[in-house]
Amino acid sequence: MTTDSDGQPLLRIGIPKGSLETPTIDLFDRAGYNISVRSRSLIPDINDPQLACVMFRAQEMSRYVEDAVVDIGITGHDWVVENGSDVHEVCELAYSRATGRPVKWVLAVPEEGPLRTPADLEGKIIATELINTTQRFFQDQGVNVRKVEFSWGATEVKARLVDAIVDVTETGSSLRANNLRVIATLLTSTTRLIANKDAWNDPAKRRKIEDLAMLLQGAIRARSKVGLKMNVPRDRLAEVIALLPAEQSPTVNDLADAGWVAIEVIADELVERDLIPDLKRAGATGIVSYPLGKVIP
Repeated sequence: MTTDSDGQPLLRIGIPKGSLETPTIDLFDRAGYNISVRSRSLIPDINDPQLACVMFRAQEMSRYVEDAVVDIGITGHDWVVENGSDVHEVCELAYSRATGRPVKWVLAVPEEGPLRTPADLEGKIIATELINTTQRFFQDQGVNVRKVEFSWGATEVKARLVDAIVDVTETGSSLRANNLRVIATLLTSTTRLIANKDAWNDPAKRRKIEDLAMLLQGAIRARSKVGLKMNVPRDRLAEVIALLPAEQSPTVNDLADAGWVAIEVIADELVERDLIPDLKRAGATGIVSYPLGKVIP
């Protein structure tokens, strides 16, 4: 069964338009789903008849998922919180524009100014894209700010036009470059696959959503891994295995020459550069390192 009872694709999926667009399309490609975006079109093609794609801004994705405009979508947890959307968060997808680390929404003020704590912003003006979350933060702090106004971008610059900003940061480099001091963190967020609750409760749709989530997470997991193959003298096998990652049980196969075995294992990419010389010294030969498409535990 590739379609629903009306002959339509089983799932409608929202792909984020904007900064997450390219890394999302790349992630889907590595998971086995080729998404093709035609010029000026917001309806991409995808090589799976069970899926139909449409593109929305990440900021509005959770509202469209909640309202069943699409069954599933990819957006940040921050925008689910900001919109107060009643959706099911299927899984975390640890990828983003610059790194795989979570982003943070922080309260920042000019470094050279007198403001040091959120309480110092009593009666002040704050600029941000994250209006609702910022208002809730100050209410919870018992601080009566004068106004939380919407920022259309270049928010760092506005820290000198208003009293403070709430902005998103991944590495903190932009804030430091603009001589801004972080005085509070409002929210930590990662990218999520989210689902409409009715779609999640539909058995056929839920199975397809879970399959998609597994493959996307497998593609993310594979980014930092490599596969290693090698031939090892049987009398050096124990020595070589002792060098291999403890969390991975290597595959060991007999070769035509009874005195040799073949080993295959998955290793962290950062470990590989130090591991290969040690394996060579321990007697391994014919060592091959290769990239991985997906790693499914």
